[in-house]
Amino acid sequence: MSFSLPVDRAPQCPLCEQAGSKQSIQGPDARSYLHCPRCHLIFVAANHLPSPNEERLRYLQHNNSADDSGYVSFLESMLLPLLPKLQPGIRGLDYGCGPQPVLAELMRARGFNCEVYDPFFFASEPQPPYDFVLSTECFEHFHHPRQDIGRICTLLAPSAWLGIMTELWQTAEAFATWSYARDTTHVVFYHQKTLHFLTDLFPLELHFCDRRRVSLFRKKFLTNSGR
Repeated sequence: MSFSLPVDRAPQCPLCEQAGSKQSIQGPDARSYLHCPRCHLIFVAANHLPSPNEERLRYLQHNNSADDSGYVSFLESMLLPLLPKLQPGIRGLDYGCGPQPVLAELMRARGFNCEVYDPFFFASEPQPPYDFVLSTECFEHFHHPRQDIGRICTLLAPSAWLGIMTELWQTAEAFATWSYARDTTHVVFYHQKTLHFLTDLFPLELHFCDRRRVSLFRKKFLTNSGR
C-alpha cells in the first residue's frame, strides 16, 4: 500500500501550516486521514475531531496508577535516558498528565520538583520557566499541534529538556492496521522525520529518539542576536 493521489483543496497541515494538496492515507477505521508531504504528519480530517466532552470521558477510562507495575515501567522507558541529564532539585512540569499524574509522582520520588498541568483535570496555568517539561501520551491528542508545541516551548527555560512519548508511525502499510490510530482521541501522528522537522520549526534540538515512542529535545540557548 502507498499514499493515494493528492487530494484537491485539502486543508492546510495543522503543524507546518502548508496549504495545498495533501495525500489521503488509509487508516484502521472509518475516519479520514491526511498525510503532509512536507513535515510527514498524519492528521484526521476536522470533522472527525472529538468534542472536549468526548475527550474527557475517554481519558477517564484510562486506568493508570502508580500501583500498576506495567504502566510505571512504560513511563520509565523515558526516564532512563532522561534522568542522567537532569540535576536533582530542579523544577519541571508534567504537561498533559491526565487524571492521575503518575509521572510527576515518579519524578518527585527522585528528588525533582515536578508540577502538573492538564486542561481537563489540573487546569491551573503553568508558571514558567521550567528546567524540564515531560509530556507522555499527549502530543497525539493535539488538535492544533503547531500552537500547542509552540506553547510548550515558551514554558522551557533556555537549555531546558523536553521529553515526549508518542508512538511514531512507520509506514503507510502499517498505518492501515495500526491499533494506536483506533483511539478516537488520537488525531495527529508523528513520523521520525516529523521530529526532525520540529527542530526547524521550534527552538529545539533533538538529542535522543528510540525510533518508536520516546524522544528527548533540548531548548536552544539563543542570544539576542539569535546565534
